[in-house]
Amino acid sequence: MSLVTETIALRRVAPGERVGYGGTWVAARPGWIAIAAVGYGDGYPWRVPAGNRVRVAGRFCPLAGRVSMDMIAIDLGDEPVPVGTPVELWGPGLPVEEVARRAGTVAYELLCGIASRVRYEIVAEGGPTPEPTGFASPATETLPCRDTP
Repeated sequence: MSLVTETIALRRVAPGERVGYGGTWVAARPGWIAIAAVGYGDGYPWRVPAGNRVRVAGRFCPLAGRVSMDMIAIDLGDEPVPVGTPVELWGPGLPVEEVARRAGTVAYELLCGIASRVRYEIVAEGGPTPEPTGFASPATETLPCRDTP
């Protein structure tokens, strides 16, 4: 099973700028922050610390700051990505067990904790990989998720 979303915003940050709830993450250097459409309201664990990694366009990038209800901030370093770029929260390239360990829980809790607003897609083995579509608001659309046997 994979949990996938996409970037919905991109912002340049300067050294010393703070990101996230309470400004707990501080940029150490100039760089790019991507905002991705997922948060604890979708079932992504709020307990994962800043620095937990996700995969953006196939490369590992750390979270910048705390997980919010509907968004996460991702430190892209010096390499920006376009809005709409896929973000793998867990899946073939990032085991859910790793995310669970960093969140201080077990994979089963994360897999069972996906919110009902998350859209599920069943993909047959060897079938096409769906592209994420993002969401405008939790009330009208849902976060993409892909379930691969």
